[in-house]
Amino acid sequence: MAAARSSMIEVCVFRFAGNRPEYLLLRRVDDEPLYPGLWQYITGSLEEGERAADGALRELREETGFVPVGFWRAPYVHSFYDDRYDAIQAVPLFAAQAAPGQAPRLSAEHDEFLWLSAGEASRKLVWPGQREGLRIVHEEIAGGREAAKYSRIY
Repeated sequence: MAAARSSMIEVCVFRFAGNRPEYLLLRRVDDEPLYPGLWQYITGSLEEGERAADGALRELREETGFVPVGFWRAPYVHSFYDDRYDAIQAVPLFAAQAAPGQAPRLSAEHDEFLWLSAGEASRKLVWPGQREGLRIVHEEIAGGREAAKYSRIY
């Protein structure tokens, strides 16, 4: 029987260009063993004993160099079956707001980045769970709904 596991995080990064949110997608390098060439938002593994929010901030710094101007726990958990561990992986989603005009400093894991509208970003994401997470961040967090007030970490 598959076990439950929560050892990963995702971070959907956005910034505002005027009053319009743009979303950051990163392209995995072609020689990356897992999902080469895939466009994604920040995804990473937690270190032993690390809290999910702390891991999300660490991955954000490692993969982009960003220190966010706003940070939220998004009201969404992406789940999928992970055959490496015979486990159902529950992946909490965080939202991070970058400063206007800020560009990421990419890690060796990624070779390109794009700032896109929610619709454009959604079309580039492969996984339905990530598209749903983007929709929720776009509507609830970047859209300034009441959930943003209650889920803001800083």
